[in-house]
Order: sequence, then structure tokens, then C-alpha cells
Amino acid sequence: MSFGQGGPSWGPGADGTPDWAALAEQSAARSRRRKWLLIGGGAVATAAVAAIVATAVVHAGPDGKPAASGSSLPAPVDLPPAPSDPGPTFSSVAPAPLPDPMDFLTDEKKDTAPITVTGFFPGKKLTMGKDVYLKGTTDRTTSCASVTQGALGAILTSNGCDQVIRATYRKDGVAVTVGIAVFGTGAEAKKALDEASGGVASLSGAGVDTFCRAGAVCRRTSNAYGRYAYFSVSGFVGGERDVTTADKAVYGAGDDLTNFTFRQIRSRGEIQASEAARAPAA
Repeated sequence: MSFGQGGPSWGPGADGTPDWAALAEQSAARSRRRKWLLIGGGAVATAAVAAIVATAVVHAGPDGKPAASGSSLPAPVDLPPAPSDPGPTFSSVAPAPLPDPMDFLTDEKKDTAPITVTGFFPGKKLTMGKDVYLKGTTDRTTSCASVTQGALGAILTSNGCDQVIRATYRKDGVAVTVGIAVFGTGAEAKKALDEASGGVASLSGAGVDTFCRAGAVCRRTSNAYGRYAYFSVSGFVGGERDVTTADKAVYGAGDDLTNFTFRQIRSRGEIQASEAARAPAA
């Protein structure tokens, strides 16, 4: 029995039983043909899409317009070179050392800043830590011996003292007078200090009664820095009470005032040294 071309085939026995092996082989062959057709068609489609994309890339100019026939991909854009960074530069010449403040303080030819009372003792009061001292009377004289007690006047004069500046400060019944003797050189001031005897006379007025006169025992100090010798006398105001080592307030006040005086003299030298360093070279 036959169904014509492409129909099912029956086995050789002609007994009406289908040849199942032949039918399976025919079905498998048809499946293989469909599979290869699908794979081949997909490959062709993929190749076509790739060709279209490649054509678009090749024929697109850098501005998005079609490029001329036969053109290639645009060359990479040449960017301007990055600016060179020179980096920090350092001079090979070492800066000149700052002048020594003592070069100014030991010689009147270099120590040319004005000498004034307010330059050494400014303002109306002095604060040292928690202690506040009110400034009393000040004075200045070129007669060095006239503002001293004991042998100090003759010593200052013999060593070339040019002038003495005095200022008095008070706090809680204690008063201190500081006197700065000015010399021409540091050597003169040092010699006067080594020979010092007696002391600077106390300076009363402006709220400070006479103190440390008429034989009262007071605390006296003497020091020198550069061409400046400075002396102090500390005691009680309003009487002739003697000072003893137990009177810490008197010692503390005297130390505060002499430390302040030293700093003022040193600052004078530092300021002049700094100004000399900033001055243009001659």
C-alpha cells in the first residue's frame, strides 16, 4: 500500500504493518534539515547586521556626517601638551644671619633709637602675672649723681654715666623705684655695676609717700645689660618700717619691676636688630 511521493512507506512484508524504522529515519532527516536551515539563516542575519554596523562606522565622519568614499577612521585627536610644572625653587644662597641685638645695646653709635621715659616705662600701670602695679612719678636727668644715695653717684659719674631715668610703681602699701643709668658702651656699664655701692634714690609723689629714706632698711638690687645699668629700691610706703627677708611682697614687687626693666632694654635691642635686617643693603 502506498500514499504516493513523500507518504509513509510500508515494510517488505506487504502485510499492512508500517516499517517503523524507515519512518523514524525519515522524521529524523526532516528535523536535521530544519535545524540547519534555522542555524544558517541566523548566521546570515548576524553577518548582515554586522556588515551594516561596520558600514555605518566606516562611513560616519567625526562630525556625524557621512565621510567621503574610501575614508578611514579619524586619527586620534592631538591634545595640547600638559603645562609643565616647574615646582618650587630654592635659593642656594643662605640668608644672612640676623644681627645680634647686643651689637646695638653695647654701643651708643649703633643704639640710636630715641631714649625716653615712656619708651622704658609706658602706660599708667604694669601687669605682671596676677599682680597689677600703678605707676607713680617718673623723671629723667643728666646729673646722674643727683638721684643716688651713698657712693653710687660718684661711681656712675666716674664711669661716664650720661643720664638716669627713674620710675616708681606701687601696690598694696609697697613701692619700688627703678633707675636706669645710660652709658656710652657696655664696658662702662659693666664696670659701674662691678663697683656699685649705695643705690638709686627712691622717687615719691603721684600717690606715693616718701619711702626708703631717713635710715629705713630697704631692699636694693643692681644689674646691667648692654650699656644700661639698672638699680632698684623697694620698701614700705607711709613709714620707716624696715624690710626683712620675710617680706615676700616687697621682694616680689622688686623682682617684677627689675624683670620688666630688663625685658624693656632687651626689646630695644631686638627691635633695632630687626629693623637693620629689613633695611636694604647699601
